Formats: sequence, C-alpha cells, structure tokens
Amino acid sequence: MQIKLKRAYEKPSPEDGYRLLVDRLWPRGVSKENAAIDQWSKEIAPSPELRQWFGHNPEKWQEFKKRYLRELAAHKELVAAICRPAKHPLITLVYAAQDTEHNNAVVLKEYLENDKKRRSP
Repeated sequence: MQIKLKRAYEKPSPEDGYRLLVDRLWPRGVSKENAAIDQWSKEIAPSPELRQWFGHNPEKWQEFKKRYLRELAAHKELVAAICRPAKHPLITLVYAAQDTEHNNAVVLKEYLENDKKRRSP
C-alpha cells in the first residue's frame, strides 16, 4: 500500500487513489462534491482536546506528535481498517491544515508506514 498526503484545498486527481479525509472537522469552504472524499475518518483524527491544545503551533510539534501517536496506538482497530492492503493499494490522506509539515496527516502517514513495516515478514 502506498500512502500520499494532500490538502483538501488541492484539486482531486485520479492519481490520488482512495481519498481518506483524516480531520475531525470538514474543511471550510470545500463542498463534499468538490472534495471527492471516498471516506471521512473522523475517529482517527486527533482528539478535540489534543487538536485544540496544539492549535497548529510548530513549537508544540514534537509534543503533539508524541501525544497523537499515543492516541493512534490506543485505537489499533481504526489503523487496521486503513491498512488492509488488498482493499486499497494507494491511499491519499486528505487534510485541511495550511502547514504541510506540522499536521496530523503527517504523523498518521508515518505511523501507518511504520505499522506496515512491523507487520511485514
């Protein structure tokens, strides 16, 4: 399974494969039709408390990452649902944040790739 990242405000493309929105809130100003989202996985997004605490502040990035990884580890069933390789060979994690380096989709992608490596023989 290949995993890509893309902002919700970028135009969808056939090269995106399966488009999974990984934010708890729907992106402002983006219609459901224009977003071309295959699945909205609110549950895998950071908890409301963590999201509000982080506030997309890059100074809090390392701590946010640690806390979000703990949340993901506590919800392995949600991660497993995404990681079924036979289901979708290419997944694009769609997110709304302006910062392309400090957001939950970056952490989730890293977590999914590391999980995939752990499960490989």
